[in-house]
Amino acid sequence: MKCPFCKSSNTRVIDSRVSKNELSIRRRRECLSCKKRFTTFEIVEFELPTVVKKDGRREPYDRQKILGGLKKACEKRPIPTTTLEEIVTEIERMLIESGDREVSSSLIGELVMERLKNLDKIAYIRFASVYRSFGDIEELLNEVKGILKGRKTLKRQRDE
Repeated sequence: MKCPFCKSSNTRVIDSRVSKNELSIRRRRECLSCKKRFTTFEIVEFELPTVVKKDGRREPYDRQKILGGLKKACEKRPIPTTTLEEIVTEIERMLIESGDREVSSSLIGELVMERLKNLDKIAYIRFASVYRSFGDIEELLNEVKGILKGRKTLKRQRDE
């Protein structure tokens, strides 16, 4: 590693720390020639699968699309952006671990909904109403009833 100040290659690592998401390393370095210190970051570069849309088109994976959909669904809800970023990172990790070169947008949508359902029911309904394109209010009501039924079942199990 060359020193950004004097361009010497004579540097050493003073400290290394893994980031919270475990996908990067922060290194504190010192130049042995000019004695100045600087920080570098090492980031793992993953190749995410191509996304196959419902109409058959193929697009490169775009983290911002998923994050944007989550932000819209969670608008005015008490959910920090960091939580949404963690959801996207978790989904990306699953996609990478699958080893698939292509993944359907439907699978990504289902993974997002699964996490939203556990995080915030209102955000889940918002996302599902757009993602699933409910044909009428009855379909939307059935989805809400399914959530309420699940909640009652959980409450009953806790009371027993």
